[in-house]
Amino acid sequence: MAKDSEAGGFAAKDYHDPPPAPLIDVEEFTQWSFYRAIIAEFIATLLFLYVTVLTVIGYSSQSDVDQGGHICGGVGILGIAWAFGGMIFVLVYCTAGISGGHINPAVTFGLFLARKVSLVRAVLYMVAQCVGAICGCALVKSFQKGLYNRYGGGANSLAEGYSTGTGLAAEIIGTFVLVYTVFSATDPKRSARDSHIPVLAPLPIGFAVFMVHLATIPITGTGINPARSFGAAVVFNHSKPWDDHWIFWVGPFIGALIAAFYHQFILRAGAVKALGSFRSTHSV
Repeated sequence: MAKDSEAGGFAAKDYHDPPPAPLIDVEEFTQWSFYRAIIAEFIATLLFLYVTVLTVIGYSSQSDVDQGGHICGGVGILGIAWAFGGMIFVLVYCTAGISGGHINPAVTFGLFLARKVSLVRAVLYMVAQCVGAICGCALVKSFQKGLYNRYGGGANSLAEGYSTGTGLAAEIIGTFVLVYTVFSATDPKRSARDSHIPVLAPLPIGFAVFMVHLATIPITGTGINPARSFGAAVVFNHSKPWDDHWIFWVGPFIGALIAAFYHQFILRAGAVKALGSFRSTHSV
């Protein structure tokens, strides 16, 4: 691994940061890779919602004592958390080389704020993710309509006994953990400085989703993904999930914003570098 060396008062970097993505890149519309990435986000989010909502519905059915189930039946909250984290690991692994493996509007928003993706790509990713989530939940409902309606369709809402502020804070902090992990796991600086520690990026991202679900399922059912909450709310279409729905957009977007700021301007010292560059240009 190359070491930092002093050259003209500046340390040579042993890693390469990609240039900031343009705000509007019209050339993307002429590239098949752009449309392929949008399709990948759509399919990945569809599969994510299909497997995870089926897991939630299956657990609710198997543990419902009034319907012949057992109170300890099914996979439990631990199993649900594994389903969400495991699917993110699998899908990020499969799609990272095609679309970046966002599968979450909050992740896309955070990466957009850090200039990792253009505005056009960010908007179309979010649309594809939301449509994919609706289709994934619709598939579950079409296969198990009775169970889907009886057990809430996997829709997110604030649990009884928790205030709106608590639910919002849970979504903000949970999404911060996820997006911060995404930034850290994909940081080119880590590849250079920690090359002796192999990091499979989807693994820590999947574990972040798993851990956040363990903490926040009892509070909000764990959103941290506006597309996941939106798709379930649209297909289930009951008042309670819609009444609380704003929490699952505002919370994740605030969490993503904080994570992007923390990683780019504190850990990567973006503000300090910009100030140093400004001073060096005006020192003569």
